Amino acid sequence: MGQLVAQGHEVTPRAEDADVIVVNTCSFIDPAKQESVDTILEMAEFKKSGKAKRLVVTGCLVERYGADIRKSIADVDAVVGTNQLVQIGAAVTGALAPAAPANEPYLYHDLTPRLRATPKHYAYLKIAEGCDHPCAFCVIPQFRGRFRSRQPESVVAEATRMFQEGVEEINLIGQDTTCYGEDLGMSDGLAQLLDRLARIETPRPKWIRFLYSYPNKVTTRLLETMARHRALVPYIDIPLQHASAGVLKRMKRGGSADVFLKLIGKIRRTVPEVAIRTSMIVGYPAETDAEFDELCRFVEEARFDHLGAFSYSDEETSASFHLPNKIDRRTIYNRKRHLMALQRKISRKSRRTMVGQEYEVLVEGPSPDTNLLWQARVATQAPEIDGLCYVNDFEGTAPAPGQRRRFRATAAYDYDLVGTLLP
Repeated sequence: MGQLVAQGHEVTPRAEDADVIVVNTCSFIDPAKQESVDTILEMAEFKKSGKAKRLVVTGCLVERYGADIRKSIADVDAVVGTNQLVQIGAAVTGALAPAAPANEPYLYHDLTPRLRATPKHYAYLKIAEGCDHPCAFCVIPQFRGRFRSRQPESVVAEATRMFQEGVEEINLIGQDTTCYGEDLGMSDGLAQLLDRLARIETPRPKWIRFLYSYPNKVTTRLLETMARHRALVPYIDIPLQHASAGVLKRMKRGGSADVFLKLIGKIRRTVPEVAIRTSMIVGYPAETDAEFDELCRFVEEARFDHLGAFSYSDEETSASFHLPNKIDRRTIYNRKRHLMALQRKISRKSRRTMVGQEYEVLVEGPSPDTNLLWQARVATQAPEIDGLCYVNDFEGTAPAPGQRRRFRATAAYDYDLVGTLLP
């Protein structure tokens, strides 16, 4: 979007207003692929009936199935993969050759034109691209390439500019943020980067968090850096994927419930009031009832603040695709429901302890579901993936998006809080 705007184009979210429709796709798991294909077909109908003259498909689906997309959907005029982003302008204008070769693995920097799609008060900042981990269920390295870090000076420059533009919260992302700097010869590169970001002088208080950390890369120095700076929110996201040593070995990840519990204990001892998020995969090939029960016992003991569960997706180019003893879809569905029911109880109990307490929140804006409520988040709720603080009353001035206010929790639900904004 940034490159298109820099080249003089105007971006609209409404397909019916567009001269050119661009569909940005995902192909990580089957539901994402299906949603991408459905959207391409829907936009092809817009092109036939509306003012749009061109349909461009971009993103990860192109990396995996670019030739198939052009062959099977005649209304697609151009495809642009994740390593061809500099060619988006040519694709939109029609100057891109039908079979343009891929460029070198792409990595943006602080001078790359960018148009943020998030609200003004928070933003995502990608610090690295690609992944070197051999996880058997994952196909990301096949179309994102080897791990490569942005230069720390580039990250600091972009973050500084964001804070100057009014961003209150920056969320660092990458396929594995905890590997940051390894390819640059840095030791504990993420800890070094966080220390520099936390020291950026800003006119207002700031929140900085990082997402997608790998368990064996969470070092003592990283945790101590988090504990040292108020700007680094006490929140850590560690997708563990499972707790059974057998399943983790088949996933080519390693670890076990005991290893993870020791890590969780260390995190909670080092970083006061930390919230821990994780994600799990249920129904991995050959996952036995005993291994699933071990996962459930682990979740009950670990008591994560936030947890998401994914049904195993059998991707044809992944190593796990060739494993025997696949789990049927009904069993996977039932296991996922059971795991999330356990987590709901844990989350509900945790939220209830917050009732009557006061917290600093970042006001998001009016709730999209009802004009009777506003939404806000405490530091331990990441945008888009965690629960919310719903505001049903306020004292003093009316709330405004991006405002920092005190919030008194008056009620709790499974994942959300309800309460009053204080002056």
